[in-house]
Amino acid sequence: MTTDSRPGRPVRILVFGAALRAGSTNARLASLASKLIAETGAEVDLARMRDFDMPLYDGDAEDAEGLPSGALALCERIKRCDAFVVSSPEYNASVPGLLKNAVDWVSRARPQPFKTKHALLLSSSPSMIGGNRGLWALRVPLEHLGTRVYPDMFSLPRAHEGFTEDGRLAHPGSEDRLAETICGFMRLVSADVQFVCLQRRWYEFPGDRTDAPVTHRTEG
Repeated sequence: MTTDSRPGRPVRILVFGAALRAGSTNARLASLASKLIAETGAEVDLARMRDFDMPLYDGDAEDAEGLPSGALALCERIKRCDAFVVSSPEYNASVPGLLKNAVDWVSRARPQPFKTKHALLLSSSPSMIGGNRGLWALRVPLEHLGTRVYPDMFSLPRAHEGFTEDGRLAHPGSEDRLAETICGFMRLVSADVQFVCLQRRWYEFPGDRTDAPVTHRTEG
């Protein structure tokens, strides 16, 4: 599905928490982020990792059966959006295997859907640093695949006590900081959707280079 980039149409954002647990604080953070994004006038697609069930990546299985249905579903949701926001837990100071596996599967789709998409990374953790180490690890595969990962990230520490009963952030100043991060991200995404504003100057492989001097969002 091509992306509609007509001037004036709302920006489309996919938001999901990268955990399976029903009570995940990252699911709660993703839900709050989706509300703040909707307040900017964007269209929000709020998803759960359970929407994208898939086995561990296996090259033999891919050769025999192609991409699993969960990977195809995630691939389609990414194609429909202009940008995505992921709230990820931190497992042993790194990215969760569940999310890395999903990235590995989806990267096998052609055309590869992560390329040129904007992404904002969030995390929540019971630790004092809020899962920030996991987000640095997550940037590596996404940026390798051509995702434009927003420089600012948001990490919520002490997440087990970080939410109010109505789903807002309890720590003083946390929600203002989250809202400011989202606002800056949305301004960048909106500018890139409505105008040709980002030039591509770096290529991972020589064969990846095209003759196009700029990346046009209107190409879909």
